[in-house]
Amino acid sequence: MLDSMLMRYIPALQGVVLAHDRLQFLDKVATIKADCPFAICKVAFDATVWSPQVGMKLAGKINLCSPDHISLLVHRTFNVSIPRHHITTEEYEFEYGPADNDPEFGAQHTEQNPAAEGAEGQVEGGGRWLHKVTGTKLGDADGYLEFTVIGLTIANQMLSLVGSIQPDPFSPAHIPKAPTTTATKAGQQPPSRPDTVMLSEKEVDALIEEGQDSDDEHDTFRHLGKLADQAEAEARRKLEAAEEAARKERKRKRRESRAQDGAADAEDVLGEKKGKRKKKS
Repeated sequence: MLDSMLMRYIPALQGVVLAHDRLQFLDKVATIKADCPFAICKVAFDATVWSPQVGMKLAGKINLCSPDHISLLVHRTFNVSIPRHHITTEEYEFEYGPADNDPEFGAQHTEQNPAAEGAEGQVEGGGRWLHKVTGTKLGDADGYLEFTVIGLTIANQMLSLVGSIQPDPFSPAHIPKAPTTTATKAGQQPPSRPDTVMLSEKEVDALIEEGQDSDDEHDTFRHLGKLADQAEAEARRKLEAAEEAARKERKRKRRESRAQDGAADAEDVLGEKKGKRKKKS
């Protein structure tokens, strides 16, 4: 079972198990629980775990460059991705590599320059990031680049990292913003939204189609969410008003019944007094 954990991210250990040793049983007997076909006992072992944390500074070797990100390998095993908004684009710019079918920089160029091949035997033809002033390649002479860990990605028990080479990697300025466009023309007022709370199916379909045609679909759904909240608040207000009216009606009926009971009691008292007067006469 421990062998099956090797090179996998184990949440209980908060890292990737690289090796285990000195296995020993802590109990002399095993426990059988209910219908479980396995005997359960406690064990102890030493494990070597690779457990990177957010904020750590690590170094990886660049194996792929593109305009959108930089891919690295840490310890020649673990994948790291540095997105574009975490690359210092003020200092570096991306330079596209030669095309494979280019007769000037194609296969002949690769044969004449064996150093163009990476350490893993792959030709570096996708491009590279160069300094805008000095023209030096991003990273050191061996292709290693230091970065700051800003995120962990776990998928299928495999761990990969998200890095940054910005001086302040956790600054809100490095959060990518979605492009916003204006659908209205100059001098034209934006279409007003209906003030009604309840919408018909046609109006809802029209709003959804309008949201699909625009570049920012979230505005339509946000508006629908607001209308739904308004409808819920309106329904809640009507329900409270109905309950208040029902309470007032019940109070009024109780007062009327009490008044009728009091009038009936007064009539009974008057009747008794009249009967006594007749007897005396």
